[in-house]
Amino acid sequence: MEVEVKQDCTGVDWKAVSETLKCVEMAYYEPDVHKKAFESSHTTVFVYHADRLIGFGRAISDGAYQAAIYDCAVRPEYQGKGIGTTIMKNILPRISHCNIILYATPGKEGFYQTLGFRKMKTGMAHFKKSESMRERGFTE
Repeated sequence: MEVEVKQDCTGVDWKAVSETLKCVEMAYYEPDVHKKAFESSHTTVFVYHADRLIGFGRAISDGAYQAAIYDCAVRPEYQGKGIGTTIMKNILPRISHCNIILYATPGKEGFYQTLGFRKMKTGMAHFKKSESMRERGFTE
């Protein structure tokens, strides 16, 4: 499958970003909130197939030694086709000089392990929707 990878926010359909995150059961907000988050990020990646946004991801970073990856998502009908790997392989080189953290949707940890990530023993979180995050398996 031929895809196009873009690393800037020009022309992004922010409603599609919000809808994609919703359909993969990740945290989602109004389109303008995603626009602000992605435009404020250190690194962004958007993957298109036939001009349709099918996946994306972003990283925030201090540019020196710390980074975090967020909002890595692929539309369900395109999962298992290497799109997530394409996203990550476009993000990781741009923050390779940093320690990198992320949190994975429960059940998706294996994908990140194939890219060299390891589970943390000391991770802590303070979520706005703490009960929902506990119910979904993110926290104790």
